[in-house]
Order: sequence, then C-alpha cells, then structure tokens
Amino acid sequence: MTAVSPQVKNNKARSPKLGLRAVSFIYILIMVIIPVAVIVQDGFHEGVDEFWHQITLPIAAHAIMLTLWTSALMTIINGVMGLATAFVLVRYNFPGKSILNALIDLPLAIPTLVTGVMLVILYGPQQVLGQFLDQELGFQVIFAPPGIVIALLFITFPFVVRTIQPVLLDLDRQQEQAAATLGARSTTIFRRIIFPALALPTFSGSLLSFARAVGEFGAVVIVAGNIPLKSQTAAVYVLGAVESENRLAASAVSIVLIAVSLTVMLFTNYVLKRRQI
Repeated sequence: MTAVSPQVKNNKARSPKLGLRAVSFIYILIMVIIPVAVIVQDGFHEGVDEFWHQITLPIAAHAIMLTLWTSALMTIINGVMGLATAFVLVRYNFPGKSILNALIDLPLAIPTLVTGVMLVILYGPQQVLGQFLDQELGFQVIFAPPGIVIALLFITFPFVVRTIQPVLLDLDRQQEQAAATLGARSTTIFRRIIFPALALPTFSGSLLSFARAVGEFGAVVIVAGNIPLKSQTAAVYVLGAVESENRLAASAVSIVLIAVSLTVMLFTNYVLKRRQI
C-alpha cells in the first residue's frame, strides 16, 4: 500500500477551501465591487471640483441633508421602540403574540411601493386622518418630511427588533432575580442589568436601519413626491437626474449615499469587534 504524505493530505484539504474562497471573492467582485467602482469612476471622471460642485448644488445639497436628518430621526425613534417591542415579545406572554411576532417581518416581505401606497391611503390629504392632522393641527404628512420619517420607520423597524431579540433570549436572568430579591425595582433592574447587555445590539440594529433608510426609494417617492427643496430625497434626486440625462449628478449623489452607508457599516463592525475583544 502506498503511503500518502501529510503534505499531500493538507494540500487536498486546502483545495476545497481555496476554491470556495475564490468563488466567493469572484461573486462579490462581480456583484458589489465592480458596480461600485464603476459609479465612483463615473462620478469623478471630470475631477474632484466638478464632483463637489454637483453635490453642493442647492437642490442636491438639500436632498442629501433631508435624507440624512430624516434617517437620523427615524433611527432614534426606531432604537427606542425597537428595544421596547423586543422586550415585550421576549418577556411577556399575551394573546396574539405569535401573530404580532410574525407581523414584525412584514415590512421586509412587501414591496416598498406598497408601503407608500398604504401610507398615502391612511394619511393622504383627502383622507379623514390626513385632513384632521393638516387642518386641525397644521401637521402635513404626505408630500412633507413627516411622511418620509413614517415610511422609513415602517420599512426599517424589523432591523432593530430582530437584532435585539436573540440577545435578550440568551440573557441570563439570575442577576435580575438576585436584584429583585434584594428589593431592587423593575426600572432599576432594567437600567442597571438588562439595558447594558442590550445597548450594543440596540446601537448596531439602529445603525443598520439608518444605513438601509439612506437609500430608500420606493416608499419615499410615493409618500414624499418629488418636490425640490421640500420633500425630494437624495434617492429621488438621483432618479430625476437619470431621467434628465444628467449622469454626472446622479453618480455624484449616489457616491455620497454609498459613502454614508459604507461608513456606517464599517463603524458598526468596528464597534462589534471591539466589544468582543
């Protein structure tokens, strides 16, 4: 019988791993890296000065700022309400809990255009609720920034809840029980024991929802419309630039959106790695 050397065995063992790595890298290269590189090249092909000019035009700058502050406001609200919802779903039993738990993922399953239509039917100026908010309270939802925030809240809500839930399920409750035995109030237990363990998942889930919201188009274009200097977001601005054959403007604003999302994702990964060390 011919003996197989350990080196040959190691080479055979490594071959499938190297092949899998190569396939994965090629797929990422084709699907992600090359498209991003192409749009970056297109946005800068007339120089940095022209790129800066395109993103600082009043209409473009307003669209970018509107996108960022509405996404940031949505992130804060979703962080608080996502934490509360995850806590209720994990720690309490009540009729309809399984249905509510399933509904959390509904925004991920339905087209975002459908989300926009639902919100227009609910808050539209011709609807009872929309008329009441507009005429009685002076609070316009559709074709205004509040509509953008509500649409983003609906679409990104699952990101926060589903990030917190697994951590909360695995949380050891012995410390909570010990604190309760010593007479600590429920609010103190949550603030001192539970929330420190959930702070990082809440933070990372909120950042993921922010990164998702920055590039949202479907629901926003229905709810906010395409009103420059009022309710036009960056994604909708890109569409308008493409339709008007202004490819440079579309590429320049797209690069800003990609840069913001990528920075948020890298920062999230950095925080998670630092936490694990």
